[in-house]
Amino acid sequence: MCRILGYLGPPISPDQLVLNPEHSLLVQSYQPKEMKSAILNGDGFGFGWYAPDLAEKPFIYRNPLPMWNDQNLPDLCRYVQTTSFLANVRSATTQMPVELGNCQPFAYQQMMFVHNGLIENFYDTLYRPIREQLCDVAYRSIKGQTDSEHIFALLVHYLETHPGIDLADALSKTTAHLAAMAQKAEVHIAMNIILSTGDRLVAVRFDNQKKAPSLYLLNSPSQFPRHYHSQFPHHFPKSVIFASEPLFQGDWQPYPEGEVISIGSDLKITTHSTGHSIGHSIGHSTVT
Repeated sequence: MCRILGYLGPPISPDQLVLNPEHSLLVQSYQPKEMKSAILNGDGFGFGWYAPDLAEKPFIYRNPLPMWNDQNLPDLCRYVQTTSFLANVRSATTQMPVELGNCQPFAYQQMMFVHNGLIENFYDTLYRPIREQLCDVAYRSIKGQTDSEHIFALLVHYLETHPGIDLADALSKTTAHLAAMAQKAEVHIAMNIILSTGDRLVAVRFDNQKKAPSLYLLNSPSQFPRHYHSQFPHHFPKSVIFASEPLFQGDWQPYPEGEVISIGSDLKITTHSTGHSIGHSIGHSTVT
């Protein structure tokens, strides 16, 4: 399974989270601590970010090589300044080719998407059923072969066929729809998803059979150990960070299973039930 990362807050350069921490996303690409199904995330990577005024569609950089082999990445990460970005390092599952089209993030209009998880025996189970339900726009959005991109396409389907639907509601419906399909097919599905629109993060952690893949939330960290002060001079105030594994020491909270969480620029946390809530909650308001 992949490792994913999401940030929302004051402008920073992505290297502060992707490359610099002691357990950065780069380190997680070759030495993850909480993966059960693989030992490396070396089958490509990508990250996407927004311009300061959010007027343009997100910018996305992807590479089918392992993150540790990309010599351009450090300079690019230092050059970019953004209030929100998503990143992914990939561990390809069986029958999933290692190629650029299968690297994340995926994008639809102003929204970006990253996923960590799987649909068990995807080609033999939900590959065709998902495709048969997609509207034309969602169907044509698929460029690769992964289960991740088909989950993304189903989300695009809801956004296209329900004009004005809130992004969190669309993700809730997508999760519930996939859960129902997986139950009918008697197949295991696991997914951690983070979405960004530049001024908002929306996420879900879900597994229909076992404990969901690891996902953590760090909300407005204000204090760091003294030896981090030079490495993290801004302490990431007034920010939210999602990560598959904690990047550094801090008050990382396990993401509640079975809930869609939405966080806006005011950092207020709102949850939307998927109808399959099985975990604990963190401080938030709830939408029913």
